[in-house]
Amino acid sequence: MARQRVPEGPPPAPAVQKLRVRYAKRGRLRFSSTRDFQRALERALRRARVPMAFSAGFHPHPKISYANAAPTGTASEAEYFEISVTERVDPAAVREALGAALPVGLDILEVVEARQGALADRLQASDWVMEFRGLGREELQRAADLLWARERAEVTRTFKTGPRTFDVRSALVSMGVTDSSGSDCAILRVVVRHTTPAVRPDDVLTALRAVSALAPPTPPLVTRLAQGPLHTATAGVADPLAADEYADGA
Repeated sequence: MARQRVPEGPPPAPAVQKLRVRYAKRGRLRFSSTRDFQRALERALRRARVPMAFSAGFHPHPKISYANAAPTGTASEAEYFEISVTERVDPAAVREALGAALPVGLDILEVVEARQGALADRLQASDWVMEFRGLGREELQRAADLLWARERAEVTRTFKTGPRTFDVRSALVSMGVTDSSGSDCAILRVVVRHTTPAVRPDDVLTALRAVSALAPPTPPLVTRLAQGPLHTATAGVADPLAADEYADGA
């Protein structure tokens, strides 16, 4: 029987602190994939000299967890990840150092110490804005009204396991249409409950096309404004880091 290999060297230093980080994906960087961001972040963590905790084994990797990343091609003001460190650090100092080490367009907005609960459990809904250049408000409003009036609106998307059909309408918490003053741009804002599979902005657009034959002249510019706990009474999305900030100040 072959002998089991044992990793050489001392075990990795234990994690003593976990940080939760909110960052934005802006401008041309909205086209970066999750994997692109992961590579950029790991390089930035080294440049910023953040004392990262690593896993054990033959191929140690930094202890980073990513939460519900926005689809490639969409901008976001509310992306999140968590990192574990081997020395206690000042979250504000990490924000400044990490922000300086990342490329412009991947912008660190907030860093807090994880105090309680699981971050993933707090990410219950997203607030999206979709800007349709060259589309009139009335046309978009008609499509939104038709979709909102439906009990179900099914779309089909291809996953790694093959095509899957799911309902978009049940995930919609709120939907409103406005226009941008001084420009030919209709704006759709939707709050979408996180479901399995996740209903993405392009799924909402597919449903709008299906119920109304909506045909915008150009693809919409999509931005996630927030994601976090769903406040059902107001159809709003709360700050998922507020509980950690409250615990820190208590």
